Amino acid sequence: MKETIRVENISKTFILSKKQMKIDKTDNKRKVAVDNLSFTAYSGEIYGLLGPNGAGKTTTLRCISTLIKPDKGDIFIDNHSVVTEANIVRSKIGFLTSELKLEDFFTPNYLFDFFAKLHNVPIEIANARKEELFKKFEIEKFKEVKVGELSTGMRQKVQIVISIVHNPDIIIFDEPTNGLDVLTAKVVTDFLIDLKNSGKTIIVSTHIFSLVEKICDRVGIILDGSLKISGELKDIIKDKDLEAIFFDLVKEGEQI
Repeated sequence: MKETIRVENISKTFILSKKQMKIDKTDNKRKVAVDNLSFTAYSGEIYGLLGPNGAGKTTTLRCISTLIKPDKGDIFIDNHSVVTEANIVRSKIGFLTSELKLEDFFTPNYLFDFFAKLHNVPIEIANARKEELFKKFEIEKFKEVKVGELSTGMRQKVQIVISIVHNPDIIIFDEPTNGLDVLTAKVVTDFLIDLKNSGKTIIVSTHIFSLVEKICDRVGIILDGSLKISGELKDIIKDKDLEAIFFDLVKEGEQI
């Protein structure tokens, strides 16, 4: 297996606004979102980053995807640093996040072409890839429908297609099935497995135990910004199921 992502002791702290301090019920202006976190992901595997809301999953993925820089540590994508070689890293990854907001008045067809040009994908290759992905995700008959008129599931499919328009070898999905109906969620999870089987490296953040157990080869459980356990899924769950392991870690944290 080829090591494609190496996260080395990253930490990230944010300064909270007064409003956020009130929401979090804290007097501390500084919030440690990620604390000395490390893990490795390999080609042909899916790594699941499992944790509750606010655990640090999205911050970790944003650091990996070069959207923000870690305060400490570094991340290497195919041995390229996200801190010093961000442009190279961006050419190698696809990133799906709920923060990607598609303008309501654009169509899937227009958006695909636009993002293909951003990634310098030759038009012939872009057209062939569009045909393949639109067929796989059943977007074809909606390709000229404005995004604002699409269902939640169809918008999610369009977001996925746009995020991988350049056929990257490393794909990072933040809560890929969040808010989807069971039929659309199955299309997405089947696609993730297809990507893995084609040799790509995939990182998925989620709070859904069954999703990790179904599709992931490795898993890291993150609580309060710290990675509590990380390794091959089959080794981690040999004695207990994933949910029981997770809540044991939660209880240990509460006792500390």
